Amino acid sequence: MSGGSLLPGTIPSPPDGIWYVGPVPLRAYAACIILGVIVAIWLGERRWEARGGRSGTVSDLAVWGVPFGLVGARIYHVATNPELYFGAGQSPVQALYVWQGGLGIWGAVALGALGSYIACRRAGARFAAMADALAPAILIAQAIGRGGNYFNQELFGSPLDAPWGLEIEPGNRPAEYAEFATFHPTFLYESLWCLAAAALLLWADRRFQLGHGRVFALYIVTYTAGRAWIEMLRIDDANELGPFRLNVWTSLVLLVIALAYFVVVGRRTRGREKLVQEAPTDDGEDSQTLADSDASPT
Repeated sequence: MSGGSLLPGTIPSPPDGIWYVGPVPLRAYAACIILGVIVAIWLGERRWEARGGRSGTVSDLAVWGVPFGLVGARIYHVATNPELYFGAGQSPVQALYVWQGGLGIWGAVALGALGSYIACRRAGARFAAMADALAPAILIAQAIGRGGNYFNQELFGSPLDAPWGLEIEPGNRPAEYAEFATFHPTFLYESLWCLAAAALLLWADRRFQLGHGRVFALYIVTYTAGRAWIEMLRIDDANELGPFRLNVWTSLVLLVIALAYFVVVGRRTRGREKLVQEAPTDDGEDSQTLADSDASPT
């Protein structure tokens, strides 16, 4: 396919996801992830400073959180799809080929949170407050990162005969759907859902002065609510447990846990943390001075 639309009004897929600058390949998948990280750091930094945190803390945190998150995302993908790398005729080395796609969000959140926790301890920052500051930024980063699936022509949904149907080249279609030309653009659904959820979090945080990890809990609730139904549209191979794909079950379980946390913590606490980060002393060590700010986050 040349990149032009096969059907009037449908969404064409990119003809290639790799560009070359001389001998150096630039991969769209990686570019989308990097752009998402940059935007997340920028917005997270603004929100953290508005909460009373020190400038530069989010950038320092990214040095820990981003690598941990990428490793976690790949581990989750490989662990939940082992047949793609360790089955008959497969090469385990391909588990390292991150640029070919395959990053699981829950692995990214889990190990990314661990890396961020380590960074917060080193910076004297409250982890729950930092999670609240970063939650909308993470959603926006996910929305941007989904563009990588578009360039890779992967993770699309079932066949769709509609103006917003996504054209997929024959070589990228599952064998049982070879006769269909257009499919649900699930990457686009998820991107739009993430942006809407980010807007909701920004509004709710400003309106209700949420704190103590409740913004992050709301992130989990809103994202999983969308991910569950979007996941059920997809037709790529995935392990299933009973009637649902594994990622659907994961989303539903996390939704319930996050919703319970949001309600319980909301009953026990009011408003935001007064102390979000310890102030540095003259010798570079952190002291227990207050970093109190009534400023509303962006």
